[in-house]
Amino acid sequence: MDIRKVKKLIELLEESNLNELEITEGDDSVRISRGVNAANYSSPIAPAITPQAPAQMVQQVSSDAVEPSSDSDAAEGHKVNSPMVGTFYSAPAPGSPVFVSVGQTVSSGDVLCIIEAMKMMNQIEADKSGTIGAILAEDGEPVEFDQPLFTII
Repeated sequence: MDIRKVKKLIELLEESNLNELEITEGDDSVRISRGVNAANYSSPIAPAITPQAPAQMVQQVSSDAVEPSSDSDAAEGHKVNSPMVGTFYSAPAPGSPVFVSVGQTVSSGDVLCIIEAMKMMNQIEADKSGTIGAILAEDGEPVEFDQPLFTII
């Protein structure tokens, strides 16, 4: 985009009542804002501190703390953990049969699920032979690094 066009856009913004102007021209894009300072940049990123926020945080932390212990009590055996952050898929495509189900016998190297990370579909394979004892992730839900996905007994 030509610098003269950018200068003209700045002039138009100054003459108008607009606070922000964004123009896309082919592959080029420019966004011009007025009255933006460091405080405005930090406010969307940092949560606002309110009297209710600490209570919500405590509630969230306590519920997260209870959840893993109940999973570990219910799911015994060898855990297959997520090697990455992404989205868990139990089937190769929507409407297709799932890779594995509880009670199914698997061999080392069998595909258990897919984790989508950055538009890449990564097959997660069993690292041990045995029977699927539990599926600890929900289809289409985000998973974290090292989060237990399956137990093999």
